[in-house]
Amino acid sequence: MSTAGFVPADFIPPTTLVTDRFRLEPLGPQHNEADLAAWTSSIEHIRTTPGYPDGSWPPVAGMSPDDNLADLTRHAADFAAQRGFTFTVLDPDGTVIGCVYLYPTSDPEYDVTVQSWVRASEAYLDGPLADAVHSWLRAEWPWRRIDRCGR
Repeated sequence: MSTAGFVPADFIPPTTLVTDRFRLEPLGPQHNEADLAAWTSSIEHIRTTPGYPDGSWPPVAGMSPDDNLADLTRHAADFAAQRGFTFTVLDPDGTVIGCVYLYPTSDPEYDVTVQSWVRASEAYLDGPLADAVHSWLRAEWPWRRIDRCGR
C-alpha cells in the first residue's frame, strides 16, 4: 500500500462532517478512554460490519488503554502526515459512537478505502454514516474511485 500521492501536496483535509445524528472530528489521543469504551462494547458487531472481513480487528481480547493510546497516536500522526485520515464519530451529546478510516488501498481500481463502524447500540447508523461519508468524500475530498468495502 503506497501513500505517495494519496492526496495532493497542497490539499487541506476537511476536519469535520456534521449531520443531525452525528459529527466527525479527527481521532486522536484525547479520545482514548471513550474510543476504547466504544469499540470494546461492540466487538462482535464491528467484526460483522462490512469492511472488517479478515477478523483481525477489533481484537477479541480487547486492548490495554496504553495500547489503544498508541493506536490513536499512530492515527493522529497519519492524519498530520496525510498518510491516512481517521475520524471519531460523536453523537449530538459528544459521546464516541464509532470511527471512520480513510486510507490508501492496494487495489489499483480504487483511490481510497473507506471503513467505518459504530457501536452495536447505534447499529441503525451504520448505513447512514457510510452514505454521509461517501457524499462528503465526493464533495470535499480529491478521490473519485472510492472503495466502500461492500457498502
